[in-house]
Amino acid sequence: MAVRAYAAAPTGSHIDAVLLIDVSNSMKTSDKNNIAGEAMKMFIDMLSAQGDKVGIVAYTDEVQREKALLQINSAADKQDLKDFIDGLDRGPYTDIAVGMEEAVKVLQNGSDPAHEPMIVMLADGNNDFNQATGRTQSQSDTELAAAVETAKKNGYPIYTIGLNADGKLNKQSLADLSGKTGGKAFSTDTADDLPEILSEIFASHLKLKIVPVQSITANGNYQDVTVNVPNASVLEANISIMSSQPVEAKLTDPSGKSVAIPSNDILLSQSKTYSLIKLLSPQQGDWKLQIKGVPKDKIDINLVFNYDLELKMDALPSKTYKKGDTIDIASRLYSNGTQVTLSNLYQNMKAVLLATDTDTGKTEEIPLDNTGDVFKGTFEVKDSHNYELKVRAEESSFYRESDTLTVNAKTGAAGAGATQAPAGTGTDPAEEKPASKSLYYIIGAVLLLLAAGVAFWLLRQKATRGFVGQLVIEVQDGNTGEKTYPQYKKLSAFRGKFNLHQLLQLAPELKESENLVFTPVKNDRILLRSSAEGIAVERSGRAADASSGLELKSGDRISVTLQTVDKTILMEYLV
Repeated sequence: MAVRAYAAAPTGSHIDAVLLIDVSNSMKTSDKNNIAGEAMKMFIDMLSAQGDKVGIVAYTDEVQREKALLQINSAADKQDLKDFIDGLDRGPYTDIAVGMEEAVKVLQNGSDPAHEPMIVMLADGNNDFNQATGRTQSQSDTELAAAVETAKKNGYPIYTIGLNADGKLNKQSLADLSGKTGGKAFSTDTADDLPEILSEIFASHLKLKIVPVQSITANGNYQDVTVNVPNASVLEANISIMSSQPVEAKLTDPSGKSVAIPSNDILLSQSKTYSLIKLLSPQQGDWKLQIKGVPKDKIDINLVFNYDLELKMDALPSKTYKKGDTIDIASRLYSNGTQVTLSNLYQNMKAVLLATDTDTGKTEEIPLDNTGDVFKGTFEVKDSHNYELKVRAEESSFYRESDTLTVNAKTGAAGAGATQAPAGTGTDPAEEKPASKSLYYIIGAVLLLLAAGVAFWLLRQKATRGFVGQLVIEVQDGNTGEKTYPQYKKLSAFRGKFNLHQLLQLAPELKESENLVFTPVKNDRILLRSSAEGIAVERSGRAADASSGLELKSGDRISVTLQTVDKTILMEYLV
């Protein structure tokens, strides 16, 4: 397994997480090695040293034990949470709805509006009711659907880790929970997968960039793994090590000095299945990690970088412009609220202005200059339309996007509100005696014009009908099976229609997707129509005909397999 680095969100994007775990007796077989406990403890260890909040809900067919959101301020807080996990007992019966309802309530009652909320669920996805209570599957399904709907409305993505030691995992039920809320579903029957799964959860939740590094197979000697800290804005570098046999580790900083594990700025967390080394405010440069393991043993290592960086655009001089105007664009990096002036940090990044014409839905990507301590460029207003502007900056280990600024360049309809002097005000006597036939012709012409105007207005209303909701998009590689991180595309900026290629940032290799066009229809639904033969469209795993129009409602999931490249576009429509 490749070692991968994940860049976390900027300062202020702390996590409020509820860990939801099934502790029913059925888990003795579906999770006989207590992977759930190890996963929860590793998740806690991967969180920032300070600032994140964690709650725990353990359920059977009732809430067995619960811990409200606890803000992590020290290693003792993390240990308190892990001790709580070690003290969980099992009980009879299972009712997923009971656990999910309580997890949602914990976030509603204690989540910080400035934090990123999430639910991480560890279960086998199966219910087992106590017949003496008269509880039915239908009742549970109704309550679960209501809890999931509340989670979706409040922006609580649900990430599920399905535990499948006995092969009885209800994978689809867990995938549905994740899919309806913008989370992701995983499954495993071994603790070896945990670093990869948990890193993917962090990456997906905080919309992070994944960077391949190296991996090792133990040979009985110390082997070098390079951990590159790309700049001084890295708050934490988390190194998780998973191996079936004990390993030894040494660490050398970029100056060549050996560093003790643990020490003041090097934290160490260990359990029976993993070790996690956390570097606090590490020095920029190449750190050398040396790992010694039992020969031929597979050692999986993951890196998670937490950054103290955010990207902001300078305010525009005005929000109102006209066609032909040129707007100066400037965007800067900030660390802990203070502007970053290190020019080499800017020069190591690529920055672009993403300018979206909200009238047409087309997005233009304009490269920005990065030679100084600011990203700068210009934007020309090409039409009398409204625009949304934001800057994206990225380098090998992370990316940032600024907030969106709006530009109004509409001039209004020509002649709107204009008046004319009434006929017959001249001095020619003939003007005072209009012919009756001419008057009829004039009235008829006016009525025809009004009818045409109304018809045009109705067509125009249909052509410019707005969209609601968003599309969650992933691109899957047909050769490797790997997916990109989910992209959440709000549709409110589009009017009338748009094509899939526009949502895919006009990527040249995916040009074929421009043959798939979306239009809004009644009841907050959208219509997908394909104008090309050979593009395979599936809805909920079944082939669908999009040539005459495929109507999608909230929660519908579709996949589009392209012909010219071995790629599949996975989409879910959410309102």
